[in-house]
Amino acid sequence: MMHYLHTMIRVTDPDATMRFFELLGLKETRRMESEQGRFTLIYLAAPGDEAEVELTHNWDPEDYTGGRNFGHLAYQVENIYETCQRLMDAGVTINRPPRDGHMAFVRTPDDISIELLQKGRLEPAEPWVSMPNTGVW
Repeated sequence: MMHYLHTMIRVTDPDATMRFFELLGLKETRRMESEQGRFTLIYLAAPGDEAEVELTHNWDPEDYTGGRNFGHLAYQVENIYETCQRLMDAGVTINRPPRDGHMAFVRTPDDISIELLQKGRLEPAEPWVSMPNTGVW
């Protein structure tokens, strides 16, 4: 069972982007800043809606090419290890394995990134812990 969480887009001017989404009726639901990672995450949702838009602002200037400003779709899964194994068995590349028992990334046939997030926490487990990243996500 999966639960849709959010769509992430990268933004260069968070204030301007916030004003745009507020005009559409979305409201800020939460915010996280990471000094170490040098980014800010701002989550927005329409009133009464659980699905969010995640605005990711990387503090260091970066050119987003090849659609990289779009980001990803995120889904919460009941068991990330079982989900990733089922995808691998069907020939899907796990670009970012769930080494931490919490997060993985895969890509659609059109190279759209999909983030899989474990509902709750699972202990890190093999073969996932030792599995390297493949490509980009």
